[in-house]
Amino acid sequence: MPIAEFALVALDCPEPAALAAFYQSIVGGEIKASTASAEWVRLQTPSGSDLGFQRDPGYTAPEWPDGPPQQAHLDFDVPDLDAGERAVIALGAERATTQPSPDEWRVFTDPAGHPFCLCLVSGDD
Repeated sequence: MPIAEFALVALDCPEPAALAAFYQSIVGGEIKASTASAEWVRLQTPSGSDLGFQRDPGYTAPEWPDGPPQQAHLDFDVPDLDAGERAVIALGAERATTQPSPDEWRVFTDPAGHPFCLCLVSGDD
């Protein structure tokens, strides 16, 4: 019997509401701000894999691939990498300089500096 149920992945960042809106534009869903504090925002996604965003005034972004180590990153499946890239860049993402396998997946950073990937998914997956 499990001890707990998985709830979400939480990211530290300087502006929780803004980062939640960025990811909402990518995956959809509904933003739920904490009634107790503006320090925490939850994005309830249509897939049920929610994301949390917690304010950290001392936040320092990881640098991929050679800077301070990343603790985690997010992957998003897309049917077209070029279209996905255009869309996330229009939202404020930046394309990472290093792209180990750009025909299969591409690395970006969100507006707070967290790395994330767009991964090509075929209709067979």
